[in-house]
Amino acid sequence: MATHQLLLLPGDGIGVETMAEVERVLSFFNAKSNAASFETTSDLVGGASIDRHGTPLTPEVLAKALAADAVLFGSVGGPKWDDVPYEIRPEAGLLRLRKELDLFANLRPAICYPALAEASSLRREIVEGLDILILRELTGGTYFGEPKEIVTLENGEKRAVDTTLYTTHEIERVAKVAFDLARKRSNKVHSAEKRNVMKTGVLWNEVVTATHKSYAPDVKLEHILADNCAMQLVRDPKQFDVVVCDNLFGDILSDAAAMLTGSLGMLPSASLGAPDPVSGQPKALYEPVHGSAPDIAGQGKANPIATVASFGMSLRYSFGLVKEADILDKAIANVLAQGYRTGDIMQPNMRQVGTGDMGGAILKELETLVA
Repeated sequence: MATHQLLLLPGDGIGVETMAEVERVLSFFNAKSNAASFETTSDLVGGASIDRHGTPLTPEVLAKALAADAVLFGSVGGPKWDDVPYEIRPEAGLLRLRKELDLFANLRPAICYPALAEASSLRREIVEGLDILILRELTGGTYFGEPKEIVTLENGEKRAVDTTLYTTHEIERVAKVAFDLARKRSNKVHSAEKRNVMKTGVLWNEVVTATHKSYAPDVKLEHILADNCAMQLVRDPKQFDVVVCDNLFGDILSDAAAMLTGSLGMLPSASLGAPDPVSGQPKALYEPVHGSAPDIAGQGKANPIATVASFGMSLRYSFGLVKEADILDKAIANVLAQGYRTGDIMQPNMRQVGTGDMGGAILKELETLVA
């Protein structure tokens, strides 16, 4: 039986509370699974690390992340650290992890659980059964291109510059991830770019097309302008399966897709790197989409589902434990169908519970499913 090494970084705010529920789920799988076991190490990141060490990510924690089979991340930040220098802000710890692990492929699913279809701003028939995956290139593009600056001109005006840069290699590797993911889903990829007005969009279109021809001709590929993709996500989201796009468009489109499900705070994410030459597994970091929610931190009100589902993504994408991932997904769906709700997703005539009770309900359902 394989043993996997997980580094848990709860971080700040509700990250601490939601990670505690993941640890309960981990204990369940260690006790019940015959396929794998998990060894965990916990450490500090973000504001908690600033308070203890004066930096959001120590070299020691970075070394642990590089050695782990996967990192499970909670959330970072909060008003307490608003006045720290920009270079050591809590979020800088997460950005450093992404850079050092070379996590270039960001997977953000948009799944509408049947029990939450009414929570979406769209009609039930538009979103019920929705299961799409936005694949965002994470380490290039507008957010990292240079020059990136604000300068004062001779006439006293200011000019801001953000540079969008992509190379063939950067586009090709994320396109291959998209095709690999599609093969395990509905075998369809949409590539969203702005080839009509952006040179990076022209190159993106060319490289994705060439990669499709040489690497994945069995997968259906469609190109779509990114702005049209945003419109289509609202008009007819179930036409999509995997959508691959650059860093900027991925940031925007994944948030739009997430809100189709009714709650941005319900959704997990995964950031993957290149496969390890020895193990064949990519470096990976899994985290909920939501933030640290300092307004409810420490009150037992946080919804743990996004963090628990992020662990579920690690079962699927890092450890190949598809059966276990499916069981965990089903447990979450069943608990929602039974009417359990935390405050952020509360609906009329449902049963409002706190963080621990929601985690307990998921554990109870897991016990039922594997009995």
